[in-house]
Amino acid sequence: MKHLAAYLLLGLAGNNSPSASDVKEVLDSVGIEADNDRLEKLLSELSGKDINELISEGASKLASVPSGGAGGAPAAGGAAAGGAAAAEEAKAEEKEEEKEESDEDMGFGLFD
Repeated sequence: MKHLAAYLLLGLAGNNSPSASDVKEVLDSVGIEADNDRLEKLLSELSGKDINELISEGASKLASVPSGGAGGAPAAGGAAAGGAAAAEEAKAEEKEEEKEESDEDMGFGLFD
């Protein structure tokens, strides 16, 4: 990721085809050692391609990826299956929490 970030920074600065030494120079300027294997792989993958086109293609691919929304469904189904036992357990926890809270305030509250 650091190699790609340096590559993109060089692109923003006007260098449309940064070399390995250019990327290494950027990374060295902030005290990061470049990994030659990863850098060479990155440069070979990006060789001859327009970075702006790659970014727009990637953004359109990410837009089609579903994210979130489905996480709550299994939990709701599990709670419904538990029925009255889950409700009783929740009430017991509530009472226990209330007792703990009253012990914490040591007889006076912040807004009393």
